[in-house]
Parts: sequence; structure tokens; C-alpha cells
Amino acid sequence: MTPLYTAEATVTGSGRAGGRGQTSDGRLKAEFSMPRELGGPGGEGTNPEQLVSLGYAACFESALHFVAGKHGRKLDNPSVTVRTGIGRGEGGGFQFVFDIEAELPGVDRADAEALVAEAHAVCPYSNAFRDGAPASARLKD
Repeated sequence: MTPLYTAEATVTGSGRAGGRGQTSDGRLKAEFSMPRELGGPGGEGTNPEQLVSLGYAACFESALHFVAGKHGRKLDNPSVTVRTGIGRGEGGGFQFVFDIEAELPGVDRADAEALVAEAHAVCPYSNAFRDGAPASARLKD
């Protein structure tokens, strides 16, 4: 796959436990705090799961508009909520679980379910998490 666009973000400090991050273009800046549910103090910062939920929801809503357009439909103010759960996997590492909930006002249930299923098939987040996106980790030169 040849990327059409590449986003870049850097986090410094203590990662999810008090770190700071921002995108390379400076449009998004975030301070992180560890949620109480994960053993942290909580706080005013965000966390990676919230950012994944937000990105996934935005991407999935775009996928809904894309597939609706393929069928000659225009969606009127759809809404997508993504819940991202994190927990220990069987292998000892951490894993995500996602719940995607879409609202498509003015679209009958059968058509809406078909659009959601088709959007789930084309959304890059859905494909990455379902199929395992290529990922690499290395030390900076």
C-alpha cells in the first residue's frame, strides 16, 4: 500500500501518565493523564483511548458518507459514537475492544444497517483493527 497521506505526532514526557503530545503541524496538542480505572490519578488530560475513539468515530462517519454517496444517498446529520475499551489480553499484553454505534436520521432501519455494515468494511480504522495493520517499531537513528 502506498500512503496518500501520513499523519505524524510526537509524545514526550511520561506518555499516558503526564506526557504531552502534538501533531507535526501543531494543530492538535494534548496533555495526558492516566485514568483512575487504569490505576492512575485521573486528571484533566486526555488519554490514548479517548483519542482513538475520536479518530475512529470521525473516520467511520466519513466512511458512512462515502458509502451512502456510492448508493446515490445523502445522509442528514449522522452521528457516530465509538467506545474504546482496554484490558489485558490472554498473552499478557494489552488489547482494545471497540463498540461502534451509528445514528442515521431519516434512513429506515434495514438501509441504515446495510450502510453501517458497508462502512465497517471500508473504514481504515475498522480494517486496521479487524485485520491487523502493518506496524513497525524502531529506535530513531
